[in-house]
Amino acid sequence: MSNKNMNILVTGSAGFIGFHTSLFLLNKNMKVCGIDNLNNYYDTQLKKDRLDILKKFENFSFVKCDLTDMDTIDILMKENHITHIINLAAQAGVRYSLENPHAYVNSNLAGFVNILELARKYKVKKLVYASSSSVYGDNTASPSCENHVTDSQISLYGATKKSNELMAYSYFKLFKLESIGLRFFSVYGPWGRPDMALFLFTDAILKNKKIDVFNFGKMQRDFTYIDDIVSGIYHSLSLEKEIDIYNLGNNKTVELMYLIETIEKNIGKKAEINFLPMQKGDIQKSCADIEKAKSDLLYSPSTSIEDGVENFINWYKQYYRIKI
Repeated sequence: MSNKNMNILVTGSAGFIGFHTSLFLLNKNMKVCGIDNLNNYYDTQLKKDRLDILKKFENFSFVKCDLTDMDTIDILMKENHITHIINLAAQAGVRYSLENPHAYVNSNLAGFVNILELARKYKVKKLVYASSSSVYGDNTASPSCENHVTDSQISLYGATKKSNELMAYSYFKLFKLESIGLRFFSVYGPWGRPDMALFLFTDAILKNKKIDVFNFGKMQRDFTYIDDIVSGIYHSLSLEKEIDIYNLGNNKTVELMYLIETIEKNIGKKAEINFLPMQKGDIQKSCADIEKAKSDLLYSPSTSIEDGVENFINWYKQYYRIKI
């Protein structure tokens, strides 16, 4: 199927990954129908500003809608002749799941069932959905490989994402609904989420505020640049596999303290650090085995943490009109 014959529903299109994915597809002249509930989990103005960029494209349409509003999504899919779905809408964040668990149940479970049902109803050719590195839970084997056991979840967020994988598999067995699940590893970059480490640290350092660093700084993350993630999503759309799951990471662990040093170098200012114990639900280290994605999705992450952080901080300074 050519790009022109793809009518794609992108859920969470005003979100960080949803925005970049939609922008990439629109630049390839693909028709994108976006939905997002524009909730206030973080600054809604950031979401609206992302949307303003997407709305400049004639091949983009948008409806404010929650995943639990199945009737509205049903009409959208019918009117737009949706052939593919990229489900990126979700309640994100491990720590927030300790405060508001019902938000995760509504969006990540009830909402995902609605997407599965509508994908089945309209016989979409492929459902690509966001899973997470959080599904590896307390499995400490490193790097994390798709065939590792993921039965022991240590956060509700991770449990909902693991549930998504199981639900998608059941719909394939029952209804032959083809789907590709993508386990994202610490995605970062311009237009990123304000609740993520890079954004939090940059914002705090510039405002002369202390930054909270958990596990006394002894954390490692497989930070993955947004452009690399989008490439994996795009190639998943046309993958000639009925169902599978892939890691999308960078396959390189970065010490949290090195991330902070890199931010400091770009800003030209030292961070004031408040070292704290390990946070509930967090993992100490993440690292993705990406051999499977390299083979099947032509996945080849190419952005270094140094370049990625510089790109983010350049965007941050421009967006917030900050001169350093």
